[in-house]
Amino acid sequence: MMDYIGKLREQYKNPQSVRTILYSLKKYYSFLVAADLRQDHPCKFINLKDKQNRNIQLQDLFTSDELEQLLDRKERYINLKTKNQVVLSLLIYQGLTTGELTRIELKDLDLEKAEIYIKSSSKLNSRTLKLKSKQILIFHKYITEVRPKIIKRKSNILIINKLGNPETGEQISYLVGTFKHLFLDRNLNPKTIRQSVITNLLKSGNDLRVVQVFSGHKYPSATEKYKQTNVEELKKEVQKYHPLK
Repeated sequence: MMDYIGKLREQYKNPQSVRTILYSLKKYYSFLVAADLRQDHPCKFINLKDKQNRNIQLQDLFTSDELEQLLDRKERYINLKTKNQVVLSLLIYQGLTTGELTRIELKDLDLEKAEIYIKSSSKLNSRTLKLKSKQILIFHKYITEVRPKIIKRKSNILIINKLGNPETGEQISYLVGTFKHLFLDRNLNPKTIRQSVITNLLKSGNDLRVVQVFSGHKYPSATEKYKQTNVEELKKEVQKYHPLK
C-alpha cells in the first residue's frame, strides 16, 4: 500500500490529491471488510502528513459568481442535496476550513439572528459570522427535516453524512472534488475556496482588520498575504491564457 502511495506522490504533486485517493481506498476496503470479502484493512490506520504548499496560487482562485455554481448542482436525492448545500454554503460564504465545519454544533447556529459561531482552534480565532439570507431556508430545512431522517445516534454535531454519522474533513474534501469538472484548469478544493473568499473580500475594499476577524486569523500578516497587486493580477491572467512551461 505504501509503495502505491509512493507512486501516487510521483504522479500527483498536490498532497490533497493523494489524500483524496487514499480516502477512497479506505472506503473501498471498509466495504470489503463489512461484506466479509476481506478480513484485513491494509490502509485503515494510514494518515499522510505530506507538507502542503502554503503559498496562495493566484491561478487557482475563483470569483464569487464561480463559487455560487457549487450550489446549483442537481442531486438524485433531495436530502443529500440539502446537506451538501449546507456544507458548500459555509465554504463559499463564510470561508470556513474543513476542521471548523466538522466541529460546528447545533447550539452554534442561531437562525433568528442569522448567525453562526465558529470555535477557535490552535491556528484560528473564534468568531461569530453572519449568514446569507439564502442560507436561512436551507439550514432550516436541513435541521427540521433532513437531519432527523439521516442521523443514526444522538449527536450535537451539525453536519451529518448520509450514513448518519458526523461528517469528516475527508468527506467534505471528496464532496468538493466532485465539482472539479466545472473548473478543469484550476485546483478546486476547500483550501482554494477559502483563499478565494478571503481574497474577494479584500478586493471588494473591505478593511484588512474586518477581513482578519472574518477569517479568524490571529495576526494581520496572515490576512495581508491575500492582497493582490495589479502586477499579480496581470501575472494571473498571463498564466491563465499563456501558461509558461
